[in-house]
Amino acid sequence: MTEALTPPSPFDPPPLPPGKPEDPASPVTAEDVRDGAAVTLAVGVCGVLLGVLWVWLAPRVQFVSDGKAVFLRDTENEGRIGADATFFLLAVGLGVLSALATFLWRRRGGVPLVIGLAAGSCFAALLGWRLGLWLDPSADLPAVARKAGEGVPFDAPLQLLAHGVLLAWPMTAVAVHLGLTAAFSRARFTSGALAA
Repeated sequence: MTEALTPPSPFDPPPLPPGKPEDPASPVTAEDVRDGAAVTLAVGVCGVLLGVLWVWLAPRVQFVSDGKAVFLRDTENEGRIGADATFFLLAVGLGVLSALATFLWRRRGGVPLVIGLAAGSCFAALLGWRLGLWLDPSADLPAVARKAGEGVPFDAPLQLLAHGVLLAWPMTAVAVHLGLTAAFSRARFTSGALAA
């Protein structure tokens, strides 16, 4: 039985040109997984640097004790927010550096590399936060208050009030790495198309 032919609609997509079917995407190799694991480990260890820099650079809030309780010395001090901002800026800077180093090490990119960068960055941010709290010399507030004495100002313990800044490193690292990979691939594709 024959079917009626209808003319093509102007809204129909154009037919595909004849040619070779595209090659399927290459599978992830063991070398890719190894490279992703290496990036995870290398970036994760850099969390130590974040913790040390945070303790060293974060502004401090002053407390004062009356012998019974501890109070803020200056209630309008913005040091508590400054500690969060310092952590955020350090994490963004380390995210850019880790993405750039990963890109320069393996320019071809790949899913395992990006996953390794994201996982290592998350671990590094958590490690930097917890290490910074542990390294803080004023972490034991009652002991520091007793040692300072009544009416003598002393540094408050370091705190991270905005826990969302823990995502600054992984988000920056992945965004910068993907941007570099896209820019590099686009430049290579454009130069290859021009040469052809």
